[in-house]
Amino acid sequence: MLISRTSLFAVVLLFLVSDLLLFPTNVEARSFPNEVKYRGYGINDNLLEVSMQFSEAPEYRNGFHCPVLGKNGMSLVRNPSAVHMAMTIDSEYLRGSIASIHSVLRHTSCPENLFFHFIASDADADSDSISLARTLQATFPSLRFKVYIFRESIVKSQISSSIRQALDNPLNYARSYLANLLEPCVARVIYLDSDTILVDDIQKLWGVTLRGSRVIAAPEYCHADFDKYFTDEFWSDGELRGVFSEKIDDNKKPCYFNTGVMVMDLERWREGDYTREIEKWMGIQKQRRIYELGSLPPFLLVFGGDVEAIDHRWNQHGLGGDNVSNSCRSLHPGPVSLLHWSGKGKPWVRLDSQVPCPVDWLWKPYDLYKPQYHDLKRQ
Repeated sequence: MLISRTSLFAVVLLFLVSDLLLFPTNVEARSFPNEVKYRGYGINDNLLEVSMQFSEAPEYRNGFHCPVLGKNGMSLVRNPSAVHMAMTIDSEYLRGSIASIHSVLRHTSCPENLFFHFIASDADADSDSISLARTLQATFPSLRFKVYIFRESIVKSQISSSIRQALDNPLNYARSYLANLLEPCVARVIYLDSDTILVDDIQKLWGVTLRGSRVIAAPEYCHADFDKYFTDEFWSDGELRGVFSEKIDDNKKPCYFNTGVMVMDLERWREGDYTREIEKWMGIQKQRRIYELGSLPPFLLVFGGDVEAIDHRWNQHGLGGDNVSNSCRSLHPGPVSLLHWSGKGKPWVRLDSQVPCPVDWLWKPYDLYKPQYHDLKRQ
């Protein structure tokens, strides 16, 4: 039987991207729908490509001491010894996501034992989500990953406007639904924002112990003014502010922590149904306006005072500056394992605008963007 050149090309490409999966998950069902099958996507020449193009990353391989955990993506995702990473992904922050992934792979001792879970929004067309996944596959050919679709309708009606429009993006709230989005066999995950860079081995962060019944591990900042994260309306209501008074009575002082870097015990999260707890506070916010900062305050309300505190080296945050244009921050004193450009300024934007902050040059070595490429047009 003769096969046309076009058909043969499509078959070969479909084989090459067989591990590239988009998994549309209905988190409203509160469980992983076993009846939904994995869908592998081939290449469609008529799809609109992501306009940004990236150089292929070096092929990072395990050190000799690393155990072999899985020959393919699905065997790795089911292995309890695999390191699971979760990030959101969209076209706006794709350049930052690519750099973050690159930094993780470059510094870890066992890169083949990592599995990445990327959360994309259903607000993008199917072709856009597929194109994002294909870009990841082309940039990191050996990367084990899966792309899940987050249904924005779940949170859109619950989101209240914040002090910065970027914080109102429904995808910012996907971290509250990871326990529902990811497979039940994933018991633990490291969540990272797209504006982070690792300069240390992620295996060290993965090895953090969550003592007792704690669900989250993150650097805490107890010197920060906790009051400023909530409105006068909140602090004037004895019942509302009582959520923190109860923890103080238990000698658990509520402290600020940044949700851009978290080790999350998804088994304990599911058992405690903490997504419902976060949604409860979002509902109160819609009625009472008790905070101003998007997805962060509900985490503080639910977990503040009961976080497994880890070394500050794992989240040197605030490098993006505040809401003032061209505001630069310097590194905090002490060792650094993770750099985080939280805040308004992003290093790729400032570098392209030729007004970088000094810390932005620490991000540049992980940037794989190829600016000489032009946008591809729909054929």
